[in-house]
Order: sequence, then C-alpha cells, then structure tokens
Amino acid sequence: MADTASNTRLDTRHHDRRLAKRLREDPVFREEFERQRREISQIDAIVNKLDTLRAEQGLTKAELAREIDKHPASIRRLLTAPSNPELRTVVAMADALDADVRIVPRKPTPRPARTPRAA
Repeated sequence: MADTASNTRLDTRHHDRRLAKRLREDPVFREEFERQRREISQIDAIVNKLDTLRAEQGLTKAELAREIDKHPASIRRLLTAPSNPELRTVVAMADALDADVRIVPRKPTPRPARTPRAA
C-alpha cells in the first residue's frame, strides 16, 4: 500500500481567505502581521548569510559549533530549521566566521506621534 500522506498537499485555501480578509479589514492586525513578517525575514537573512559564510570557509556545522563551544545539534537546528536564535549565538557565529553583525537603518518611516508619559 502506497503512502498517500507524502503525496497529499494540505488545502489551506480557507485559511488563506480568512487571513486575506483579516488583513484587509483589521489595520491593527495587519500592522502586527507585517511587523512579524519583517522580523522573520530579517532573522532568516542573518541565518542564511551565516550559513553561506560557513560553507565558503569550508567549515562543517559541527566544526563551527565546536569553535563557538556549542553542541553541534544546536547549530544544525539553527541553520536548517525555522528558529529564533539567541543574539549571543549569532554574534559568536559571526565572530568565528570573521564577520560582524550590524544594524543598518532603513529609510525613515512616519510614526504616530507619541504622547508624553505621566510621571
């Protein structure tokens, strides 16, 4: 008997429609959704760049892990699975790969005026 689970694709149209509707109708939800999407994208870009640098330098994931005193499985997971790595680990990996982690400002975007906090 053939395994049909691997051949079946999950139908997400219902959820896609609900998400699209909520994004259209709820500006607070849309703002938070976009913020989280940017966050995930930036984390992915950092992790992908670190993995590219690792490969360019001919290091295995295990060798990189040993160099920064981490368990090889944790580095393997960080580089292959969706995760939110600790900044300390990202900085250690960048340092081991002779790279820097930098924050680069985007173009300024208008922000709502802040109200002064009461003392």
